[in-house]
Amino acid sequence: MRPLEGVLVLDFSTLLPGPLASLFLAEAGARVVKIERPGRGDEMRSYEPKLGADSVNFVMLNRGKQSIAIDLKAPDAVERLKPLIQTADVIIEQFRPGVMERLGLGYDAVRKLNPKLVYCSITGWGQTGPKAQVASHDLNYMAETGVLGLSAGADGAPVLPPVLAADVAGGTMPAVINILLALRQRDQTGLGSYLDVAMGDSLFTFLYWALGEGFTGNGWPTGGQSLVTGGSPRYQIYRTSDDRYLAAAPIEDKFWENFTRIIDLPEPLRDPGAEVEVVKAAVAERIASRTADQWRVAFAGQDVCCSIVATLDEAVSDAHVSARHLFAHTLKAGGREIPALPVPLAPVFRPHVTRGTAPQLGETVDPLLEV
Repeated sequence: MRPLEGVLVLDFSTLLPGPLASLFLAEAGARVVKIERPGRGDEMRSYEPKLGADSVNFVMLNRGKQSIAIDLKAPDAVERLKPLIQTADVIIEQFRPGVMERLGLGYDAVRKLNPKLVYCSITGWGQTGPKAQVASHDLNYMAETGVLGLSAGADGAPVLPPVLAADVAGGTMPAVINILLALRQRDQTGLGSYLDVAMGDSLFTFLYWALGEGFTGNGWPTGGQSLVTGGSPRYQIYRTSDDRYLAAAPIEDKFWENFTRIIDLPEPLRDPGAEVEVVKAAVAERIASRTADQWRVAFAGQDVCCSIVATLDEAVSDAHVSARHLFAHTLKAGGREIPALPVPLAPVFRPHVTRGTAPQLGETVDPLLEV
């Protein structure tokens, strides 16, 4: 038995943070019912590329869920949803602050129908404050919380992040954690709670080291100057002779000693007191003298915390990933089958069934819902 079997989740959210959060809950055994608008449904359905009728993004994020199509602006929408609300354990919504209230589905309204409900609102800037109604995307959250300012390319300009860290790390993960905590609290009190999850708030947690430097008066770090932002030869990306890249992180002395010995860095430059820019240039010159494969062989088994920067297809095909069965679960749609999105749940909490599908819009006929 999975830990969330018997838990009913009503998911009013779209796109990424909320649907990924409810995917975690579904994988742990919850029954997740997506509440979608008729005709078009979740905006993510329309994205490209397609896997069957819907986008591969939608299929990956919504496997194992159910879908009900209801116009939330219809006069009878709340009445039709009432049987589900009275039975549900969790509601997830991702509208701007005030939208669910105007629809008659805000927390104060629904807890009168079901005081045991755990109600999770995911927004960019939270339910209160000057930015609460500001439209933003992942890049904006990272820009305004200082995360982006700590990245720097060769020209000193911030680097465009390749991952949606605010949506996933700032939205999905805190939502899941707080929903599980609220369910545990409900076990003790018998009452639900309201959860205000702000992606912007959550990003500051990832800046613990930078905040520590700033708050203690040591100066606020900027891109390219601190240990993990390019200010040290011990945490750098170096180009190889075949135009690939080495991610070098031999921070501790024992790793640095191994690394500098293998690349044959001159002894004076191995000293902690050596001029940083001179050391970085010397290391870059040494790494540029060999191919990526040559360095891979040289560093193998040497305890140096160095990696050749992999392409995504190389990473997916890595022997370690295969050994961990990370992509053992699959999705089926439109006559095709592809690996499912891995979710960070321990195998003991996940289903043994390895194949899954995403719901067609409005396909669920629910005996609790008057249609």
